[in-house]
Amino acid sequence: MAKEPVRVLVTGAAGQIGYALVPMIARGIMLGPDQPVILHMLDIPPAAEALNGVKMELVDAAFPLLKGVVATTDAVEACTGVSVAVMVGGFPRKEGMERKDVMSKNVSIYKAQASALEKYAAPNCKVLVVANPANTNALILKEFAPSIPEKNITCLTRLDHNRALGQISERLNVQVSDVKNVIIWGNHSSTQYPDVTHATIKTPEGEKPVPALVNDDAWLKGEFITTVQQRGAAIIKARKLSSALSAASSACDHIRDWVLGTPEGTWVSMGVYSDGSYNVPAGLIYSFPVTCSGGEWKIVQGLSIDEFSRGKLDATAAELAEEKALAYSCLS
Repeated sequence: MAKEPVRVLVTGAAGQIGYALVPMIARGIMLGPDQPVILHMLDIPPAAEALNGVKMELVDAAFPLLKGVVATTDAVEACTGVSVAVMVGGFPRKEGMERKDVMSKNVSIYKAQASALEKYAAPNCKVLVVANPANTNALILKEFAPSIPEKNITCLTRLDHNRALGQISERLNVQVSDVKNVIIWGNHSSTQYPDVTHATIKTPEGEKPVPALVNDDAWLKGEFITTVQQRGAAIIKARKLSSALSAASSACDHIRDWVLGTPEGTWVSMGVYSDGSYNVPAGLIYSFPVTCSGGEWKIVQGLSIDEFSRGKLDATAAELAEEKALAYSCLS
């Protein structure tokens, strides 16, 4: 029996990330090679023509799994019946703009889109927020879509997680697929903490800890962390555009693992609603190590946190608390 198509929403679909993301979804990279999809693409009215161009290309690519395309500037039409929502659209920070200006623009965007998802999405819709500030945008969305379970609202830190895997793989000259269990803690910002304390490498002699193999504490606590934190800025400098391909690919990884499960013994990083684990204040959307099974994520418990890591976890939590306060001040 062929599976029923799943309706997947991509907001900001005419933008760089959206353009990279929609063919990946249509190829089955996000939900699996046997899962038909109907793509719902939303963008703002000034992008309507470009959005229609993306729709034409999706038709021209003749993807066997793609069973329909909705391209619209109407949030209600876009959100109706969707089971997965990837929120890529947001207001980017422009030169000379204060953080509060960017925040208030995004608060109003996410408030409107949350209300549409709340009323029209499928009951157990899974939401992934990509647009920055991703953690806080996800928090706003949760606030205005109260009937969507809080466990179904997440933000993207998988890009940072994958960047950390990539840096370790390059440093040790090993296959990236042999590196596992890095962690991104906290905010998808330059305060995030890429942590390899518990990461391992698959070797012919079995799994070995990353810190022992790297054997350079100064690099792991210095350049490695800043490279992962600043990688987005480095790509903008090189490409004159922000990272789109890697963001789209990691959004697929995030949803795929959430829906289809993580491999046994492997965890990934997801921005999820804090329950107070690892002394992170409850009520923030914070990146934790998680395992996924049966369409649910679970925070990995019981990892030891040394003094260096503790300081980093607390610093990024403090930034998130400040962002949350700023966002809520834009609501009043």
